Amino acid sequence: MLFSRGMGESRSQTVLDRIIAGKRLEVERLRARRGLAEIERAAAAAGPVRDFLAAFSAPPPAGIHLLAEIKLASPSAGDICSGADVPAVACVYERCGAAAISVLTDARHFKGSLDHMIAARRAARLPVLRKEFIVDAWQVYESRAAGADAILLMTQILDDDQLGSLLALAHRLGMAALVEGHDEADIRRAVACGARLVGINNRDLRTFQVDLQTTCRLAPLVPVGRIAVSQSAIKARADVLAVQRCGARAIQVGETLMRSGTRPGGPMDLAAVAAKIRELLGTAPA
Repeated sequence: MLFSRGMGESRSQTVLDRIIAGKRLEVERLRARRGLAEIERAAAAAGPVRDFLAAFSAPPPAGIHLLAEIKLASPSAGDICSGADVPAVACVYERCGAAAISVLTDARHFKGSLDHMIAARRAARLPVLRKEFIVDAWQVYESRAAGADAILLMTQILDDDQLGSLLALAHRLGMAALVEGHDEADIRRAVACGARLVGINNRDLRTFQVDLQTTCRLAPLVPVGRIAVSQSAIKARADVLAVQRCGARAIQVGETLMRSGTRPGGPMDLAAVAAKIRELLGTAPA
């Protein structure tokens, strides 16, 4: 059974609650069209996995690793760059020093798709994370079948048994998992389930408020040997340096990069995206 903190409470449902309720229905429809046995066979037949964890375990050449995200829209921001050339963006991310690429695949709320992830992975040689609201093992198999090298698991929507079983399944399929949370209880659960990559989301997904200090409060909870990834609210070089000082070894940046290249009525300015990456990482032009 799906667990989402607060769903049984008397207060009104949050946007996250509604997203997850819709996602459960979506997965049921997908399973009806493509059964578990079929998707398991497709996952087993998928090509080799790129080592996502290794990409973040090596010393970062710019002092911190970048998980660069392809994000076209969101419930909080609306359209960000809905007409983006996904393969071209992926190539810029790779050329400018990203360690890996994250791709939003939720269609209803983020205008993403699994095809976007596939296209990004074909265009670049980097490992690719499927950023999705994973609530069922079927989605983990689907992710590997489509070529994902890693998946996102959210402590905010999964109970301990689900976290453990979905993480174990991802590992059995050769994938890594970024296990994210927003508060102390979330991060302690991410660590307890065995996550090697622990995402600290500076955005509260129930209110959409952001606070960069979230990383500073929670990074000390990530043990030595694990990798703390600061997510959301990173807009400038000063933000990167701040979370790096707090113990983050990687940053996940999507909206800031995508907006940097947005030009009203015109194609995406990929040179501006490249410049923004260099600004964040403090690197010279590639």
